[in-house]
Amino acid sequence: MLKLRIVSPEKVVYDGEVESVTVPGTLGSFEILNNHAPIISSLADGKVVYATRQGVQTLDIHGGFVEVKQNEVSLCVEV
Repeated sequence: MLKLRIVSPEKVVYDGEVESVTVPGTLGSFEILNNHAPIISSLADGKVVYATRQGVQTLDIHGGFVEVKQNEVSLCVEV
């Protein structure tokens, strides 16, 4: 499992465990799974899709950044 934290300037949008996260990178969308290599990337307008135990959730964003390290995914986004 991955630990996902999504924050916007207004609030914490999500903070919990997920099985996977798909983000709209500026060079194309990509999926983050367990044991993903460390990465920092800018995000474009699009949808963040994350799979929790309760099902698949989506979030429309207007850019931001993602950082992945040691199964922790941090997104700073404009919603």
